[in-house]
Amino acid sequence: MKYLTRTLCLTLLLSPLAQASSEAAWQQHDENLQQACVQASGLKAVKVVGKPIMYDDSVGYDALLLEGRYPQKHMKNQLGRELCLYQRQSGKAVVSEADQLRVVK
Repeated sequence: MKYLTRTLCLTLLLSPLAQASSEAAWQQHDENLQQACVQASGLKAVKVVGKPIMYDDSVGYDALLLEGRYPQKHMKNQLGRELCLYQRQSGKAVVSEADQLRVVK
């Protein structure tokens, strides 16, 4: 009985640790997110603005704001922003124009 109680207590104490992601896993996720969003962008000289917005696992998406220059001739190299939505499960990213979003510094 003592063995069962000890095992149960140890399992309960260690179970939250098993659920946590490692620092390396989070860094890899951030790299994948940024790379997918930059590749999906239509802007030139694109860069990440700010930090990603991480939604709950029930949503399964992260958001990232990008900034760069419009490559179209008629846009005259104007500064532009895009909002990237990254689906964690598939690793796919889609972007949409987001010039109306402002960055507060």
